[in-house]
Amino acid sequence: MSNVQQYLLTVDGDKEKAQSLAQDTARGLESKKLTLIEAVQSLGEYINDDDATIRARVIDYLSQVIGQLSPTFLSRQQIQVLCQFLCDRIEDGGAVGGLRKLQALGRFNKDMAAMTFRAMLEHFQDLQIRPQAQRLQILELLNDLMSKHRSALKELGNESIVGITDLVSGEKDPRDLMVIFSILRVVMVEWDISGHAETLFDAVFCYFPITFRPPPDDPYGITAQDLKSRLRDCIAASGYFAPYAFPQLIDKLDSTSPNVKKDVLQTITACASSYGITTVSNYSVTLWESLKFEVLNVQEEELAQEALVSLQAIAIRLGRGLDSTDPKTPLARYLRPITKECNEQLQLPQHKQAKPAGQILSALGQASSVTFFLVVKAVVPGLMTLFQDADDTAKRRALLEVLVQILDSAIAVYGTSSVPAPTTEVENPLNPFKDRLFELSSQALMSSAADEVSFRVVALGALLRLCLLRRYLQDNEIGMAVQYFNETVLAEDPSGNDDLKREAIQALIELSRIKPNLIMEITFPAFMAKLPDASPSDDRDYLTTLEGLAQLSVERHVADTLIRRLLNRLDVVLKTQGPSAYPRAILSTLQHVLGQRDLHLDPNLSSYHERIVVGLTSRVALASAGQAPVTVLNEEPTLEILGRLATMIVRALDEHKQRSVALQVYSLFVDEANFVPVLFRDNAPKLQMSTLILSTSLMAGVRQSVSVQFTDSGTGSIEKTLAELVRLASQEDVPPVRQAILRQIGLFTNKFLSAQETDAVVGMLDDLVLGLSEAAGAPENAARVVFWVAKGLILRLARTDEILERLLNLLAVRECGIASARGFGLLVAPDEVLSRENGAKIRLLVKQKVFNICVPKIALEFRTADSATKSNYLTALSGILKHMPAEVVMPEIDRILPLLLQSLDLEDSDVKAATIQTLTVVSQENPKTVEGHVGSLVNRLLKCVRYPEVNSANVRHNALRCLRIFPGRVKDSTLLPYKNTVTRGLLNVLDDPKRNVRKEAVECRAAWFNMDEPQSD
Repeated sequence: MSNVQQYLLTVDGDKEKAQSLAQDTARGLESKKLTLIEAVQSLGEYINDDDATIRARVIDYLSQVIGQLSPTFLSRQQIQVLCQFLCDRIEDGGAVGGLRKLQALGRFNKDMAAMTFRAMLEHFQDLQIRPQAQRLQILELLNDLMSKHRSALKELGNESIVGITDLVSGEKDPRDLMVIFSILRVVMVEWDISGHAETLFDAVFCYFPITFRPPPDDPYGITAQDLKSRLRDCIAASGYFAPYAFPQLIDKLDSTSPNVKKDVLQTITACASSYGITTVSNYSVTLWESLKFEVLNVQEEELAQEALVSLQAIAIRLGRGLDSTDPKTPLARYLRPITKECNEQLQLPQHKQAKPAGQILSALGQASSVTFFLVVKAVVPGLMTLFQDADDTAKRRALLEVLVQILDSAIAVYGTSSVPAPTTEVENPLNPFKDRLFELSSQALMSSAADEVSFRVVALGALLRLCLLRRYLQDNEIGMAVQYFNETVLAEDPSGNDDLKREAIQALIELSRIKPNLIMEITFPAFMAKLPDASPSDDRDYLTTLEGLAQLSVERHVADTLIRRLLNRLDVVLKTQGPSAYPRAILSTLQHVLGQRDLHLDPNLSSYHERIVVGLTSRVALASAGQAPVTVLNEEPTLEILGRLATMIVRALDEHKQRSVALQVYSLFVDEANFVPVLFRDNAPKLQMSTLILSTSLMAGVRQSVSVQFTDSGTGSIEKTLAELVRLASQEDVPPVRQAILRQIGLFTNKFLSAQETDAVVGMLDDLVLGLSEAAGAPENAARVVFWVAKGLILRLARTDEILERLLNLLAVRECGIASARGFGLLVAPDEVLSRENGAKIRLLVKQKVFNICVPKIALEFRTADSATKSNYLTALSGILKHMPAEVVMPEIDRILPLLLQSLDLEDSDVKAATIQTLTVVSQENPKTVEGHVGSLVNRLLKCVRYPEVNSANVRHNALRCLRIFPGRVKDSTLLPYKNTVTRGLLNVLDDPKRNVRKEAVECRAAWFNMDEPQSD
């Protein structure tokens, strides 16, 4: 049986075998075992069979054989014969595919391309009635010819233009249209279409505007925007289309559909950018007359912006390559009626069309330096006169806003000192107005009434732009502006004008990037002079000054100067007595500034280490030992801020310096003659105990890879140190100090514990758990110690199963159950010290592991627990869920939802807040889960929003938010029976003492009240 016969038998059932048969024939041809004539003759009777299906399969077989041949195997004569053969049978299936393969061969010449093209025109005049797949294949063949044999088709001239236009007309399928638009655009751009412009234009414009919407899960991925872009490229392809395109596009601007208008505007922009200057000039004024209504009578901001882009595109096209400001150029003729109209609108600056007029001038001004020159010459002199003659602030503000828009154009054209624009020979037309602009902006900012905030904000913006504009103001003039900005920040009433101060700070930040020397010479002395040398008793103005300084520290040189001066000021302040708020604010500012920098690369890191870490830490230690005066640095809140600073700096040190820091963690850079470390001492004074806050911070910054020894060789083992920290934590009653000790315990068990020492520490934990369960007194401190030891181990997933098992057993112990239950919220809670930034070992799956072990056990034990301990399980559950991601919780929500509902009945506000937070996530992620519990949820949440004396503001706010999200997520039919209950129950909450609770109550009540209202169109 021949390959052809086998192919016919297998092609439907086994495509791979059929292809191998064609490949086998191709190998026979290449090995000369078979000739091409023999291969064609083997098609025999099948090629003329009455059954079109058989003919199609035979032709497909031949096409497959051609495709398997090497590109250089067939001679030009053979390709010619095959091309003629397939063209004669082009209507048979497979012939088009064969021609696509042939035309890709290097010996396929222009005569063959013309033959193929004419065969397509002759046989496919009825293309649109054929199946889509066949139409697409034919269009792809035409596209191939257009890509590889364009010159052959181009030589056919009018025949190809008319033929292609007729062939593709009437198509509707988006896949085909994507190909058609690409083909037609090539014809429009490269052929001489002067005699066929209208025909070609009609062939594509009949599809405008595109209203196609892809079906859901469209496998072809063709979007409406794809079609719009291809169609737009066609319409904008040739200036010959202008007489047809612009009038019809202008007519379609009357459409009531915003999408249609947007398409029209974007197409006008494309045409203006593509057509020739003469063509665009002929229609420029007509286009202006139509486009101006979209801007001056704005109905939708997006459409107004698109119209501005169109106007600007016309100006860019007319000004391309132009360096003359001659009023007779097409650009000048286009701008003349525009500037005339805008000047008329600006006569009434408070009118609603004045602002859009300014936007038009700004958009046009950005088109080119010549356009900007012409706009300024036509508008700015009159604008300055109007401003001078304006008799009220509102008019002056409106006019100044237009000036600001023109200055934006100037910056776009001429650039700034840091971002220069392309060079231009056209002089900045604002140069003659420099002094007047600077004067009026300065006066508006500094001489206006204090309550004219909006006017002064605009003036500040104008002054900033004058400073930013490249080569406009001299440094002394920019320096004057900097002084004005300084005064705006520092001299204003601190109780108001926040917007103005924010803008002034932002202006100084902008200038610090281009003129850092002026900021350091003018702003820093002015700001530092406002900072007191001693802590003020009630004046908090320094907060504004420090905030401004912190925000100004964007540039490295500016930040370096600020850090140095703040440290000097802190030294001065610490020598005086006074409230601690001021030095804390200075330290917080330093923390903010250093936090914005990459300290690893900071050349001043060693200086920060010496002055802040060593200098201030040793000062605290000496004062606590009576070797130096006690200052506010020795207060716990101040120590916590200093500790964060120290951690940040130590973390960036190299390994050698970190090793040195590790040895000084407890001695705090002071020799033992002047300060004895707190560890392994009994009854250390309170001031010395507080130094453990700094010890914790130093330890946190040290890398785990550093071979640490935090104490001397006699007491250096981690087990002994841990035992001592456990003793201190169990006795400490000052919360910040106790928290610092507990964090040290967590750092040891997580970060510095070796694998060999783990067993010993787990044994210590067993003893602590046993002691906690047998404790007769208050167990809170003992429970905290147990859970911090466990936290460090669990985060690194060390013996997690057995540790959690021991901790869960504590929930059933009446004496320590509630203290232990609260500890579960600590296990996976984020902590600023025990964090990845500080090198803590926090495994990726730790939360999932804790959840999978604890939650099923809690749910199981809760059922059999006695009434005295049930609340322990609910408290533990809420603590665990508080820090769990939704994707971990949701698979188990059916099991834990009943427990969550019961947690809302507990008195503990923290438990309720955490529970409501989880319920909120559940309601958002999987509302079907709560549908069967809506009645219980509504009643319990309503109890949580009342009674401020029982429920904290956080609980009340969270409960309202949870209630508010039910409508729209849970089915209305489920919620409607409770609508009146909720809307009535929230009436009293509208008078809640907390503003954020009242606001949430209003929104929640509105959501329930409107729940069954029909949606507006």
